[in-house]
Amino acid sequence: MQLAELFRDIAYTGTLPEGEAELVVRDSRKIAPGAVFVCTRGARFDSHQFAQKALKQGASLVVTERPLGLEREVTVENGAAAYALLCHNFFGRPAEKLKLAAVTGTNGKTTVSFVLKQILEKAGLRCGLIGTIRSEVAGMEIPAKFTTPEPWDLDALFARMVNAGCQVAVLEASSQALAQLRLYGLTFEVAAFTNLTQDHLDYHKTMENYYQAKRSLFFQSRAAVINLDDGFGRRLLGEISPQRVIGYSEKECQGIWAENLSLQAGGVQFTLQSEEGGRPVQFCMPGDYSAHNALCAAGMAMALGLSLQQAAEGLCACLGVRGRCEVLYSGRFTIICDFAHTADGIEKVLSGLAPFVKGRLYVLFGCAGERDATKRHDMARAALGYADEIILTSDNPRSENPYKILEDAESVLRTGAKPYLVEVERRRAIVKALELLQDGDMLVLCGKGHEDYQAIDGVTIYLDEHRIVADWLHKQKLL
Repeated sequence: MQLAELFRDIAYTGTLPEGEAELVVRDSRKIAPGAVFVCTRGARFDSHQFAQKALKQGASLVVTERPLGLEREVTVENGAAAYALLCHNFFGRPAEKLKLAAVTGTNGKTTVSFVLKQILEKAGLRCGLIGTIRSEVAGMEIPAKFTTPEPWDLDALFARMVNAGCQVAVLEASSQALAQLRLYGLTFEVAAFTNLTQDHLDYHKTMENYYQAKRSLFFQSRAAVINLDDGFGRRLLGEISPQRVIGYSEKECQGIWAENLSLQAGGVQFTLQSEEGGRPVQFCMPGDYSAHNALCAAGMAMALGLSLQQAAEGLCACLGVRGRCEVLYSGRFTIICDFAHTADGIEKVLSGLAPFVKGRLYVLFGCAGERDATKRHDMARAALGYADEIILTSDNPRSENPYKILEDAESVLRTGAKPYLVEVERRRAIVKALELLQDGDMLVLCGKGHEDYQAIDGVTIYLDEHRIVADWLHKQKLL
């Protein structure tokens, strides 16, 4: 692509040389002949130090945030923003050929995005998906490195969706991605806010910073779907002004709500109600938080042009989401796998399941390393609130001492009146938990969900709870 075309509608100072761009990068490890290298400043590094090296390695141009006096250099106000715009231009602005639908919040993003995709496809629309579990384009599953990809990868996915005939792209918008401007320059047909609870403070430092990152999405969206049962959602409602707002709640509101909500072991049943009328819904995922997720997906579908009837039909046809309150076994006892990795997530999944446990409720969880350590006590308290017995183990300790992480959570468990056991090795912990099960019991595996790995001391190892449980059930001749 010609450099002049690449910089279309992008403000810069300096002289743009003649020539072509073979790719756009901001990672110095990806510099190659013909690349445009964009310098950015992060919390831990400043890539301006690699600008001269980039030119020596054959880069056609360097983009800086301050003049460095280099040959073939232009300067922009914000490198991260410019990088996003350059990526959009390089791929021919594919997002402009799609209706973009983004969901943000601490919990529920993955479930809402998958459910929305199923609703839209039920209505006959062709959709692409970008999120935590994976990306999907025309039936092809693509592994996900980040919940929200970097702009280059994001635009590459959008381009593939356009080529595959997709009409809508559904994506999860993480707070880090928003803070890092990975979605800069995109316009969303609808953005949704699920909730906000303590998470990612290792990155954002304060809840206010965390909220502001989420809030920024709604200044790029034509319509907003907002959880009115969440305090931050109500605050957001008063601070934004998109063309259209659909609120959702478990009680009557100006938007859509769940009337006659009935919680069941296998899902939730309610009337999807609006000022226009109501439609019955039988949704396959249990817990009142699942009703919130269903309402959010329905609101987004309606913002994209579907009727209340189509939204309800799509919810009824939904098949669930891998690793989100997923039933791995239901027979003599029940085994559930869920991605809950915050206190709020554990609270929601356990409160939704506990009323339907005939025997004892066993809860297995761990706390991530090199992340916000202050939430470990709250996670333990959430488990104590519902479990009859707790199995404390590792999640992704990364380079942090796993025994120190366990001690942080165990210090709270010692103060409770519930029995618990501690096993640092997660595979062994799962097997020990499975061996405790008797008729009518339930085991909830919290934290990994769809993930099939553990990050330990710089190494990623294979660990799939679905496989561990299946192997154990086969040995017990229960499968």
